Amino acid sequence: MRLQRTIKKSATFEGIGLHTGRVTKITLKPAPRDAGIVFIRTDRRTIIKAHIGSVVDTAFATTIGYNGTRIKTIEHLLSTLSGIGIDNIIIEVNGPEIPILDGSSTELVNVILEAGISKQDGKRSFIRITKPITLNDGHTEVSAIPYNGRRLTYSIHFKHHSFGTQNLSLDLDEEVFIKDIAPARTFGFLKNVEMLRANGLAKGGSFENAIVIGDHGILNETGLRFDDEFVRHKILDLIGDLSLIGYPIHGHIIADRAGHSSHIRFLRKLLSSVDSWELVSQETELSQCYAPAYN
Repeated sequence: MRLQRTIKKSATFEGIGLHTGRVTKITLKPAPRDAGIVFIRTDRRTIIKAHIGSVVDTAFATTIGYNGTRIKTIEHLLSTLSGIGIDNIIIEVNGPEIPILDGSSTELVNVILEAGISKQDGKRSFIRITKPITLNDGHTEVSAIPYNGRRLTYSIHFKHHSFGTQNLSLDLDEEVFIKDIAPARTFGFLKNVEMLRANGLAKGGSFENAIVIGDHGILNETGLRFDDEFVRHKILDLIGDLSLIGYPIHGHIIADRAGHSSHIRFLRKLLSSVDSWELVSQETELSQCYAPAYN
């Protein structure tokens, strides 16, 4: 069990929102221990806790909201915070969406590392999976099984001649996140762009912030950063969505044909299945109730 962490100093960045097309400025600020991740819509004077109970939409992005005020596309920023171990932070947002930047988490990692990481007095509690649990939702499946650490397995399947199935399994730590997950960019099919824009989405999308897939392959002149960049980005999204449970999950999470909606439904099922997990805290350790780790 490690100490809780926040950032050492404030940091600011801005950019265009993938779906709204609006330029938004973000200010990250240190927060006290046990504060968690807190968003503040400064233009609406609204505080929204990063928690599964705040999720109001999962269509093509994860959106949180409170009392009619929303913040869209939070998953990349949350993934970055979870991936490099920032537990407590205040995120001030002056608009409706987190900037997409280059479509990955690399710039976000750089912003946070430049701000510095500060250890805090207080251990970081975590959820440990003690019993297998599965969400079956049509062709989608998300499971968690006991495992000594944070392991993620993801599978995607597309009917496209350039790529079909991609699978990746990894043990998550800060180095793995920064090197193998953070650079993976969001992606989409050109044939879906008109549909998305007709529904008020993807207004800020471009070749600079997304991989665009045409009938005959990748349309971006820069190509791919990884041969399996698509499944790596799906893991990036999963890490961000899983963080909305409020604690790191120690277990093996397995997702097949999943997305934001199934990620959130799985978390809700997990929370309600109290016989499948336990919260490991400093008090648990002190009382010597820490159960044997699973392999």
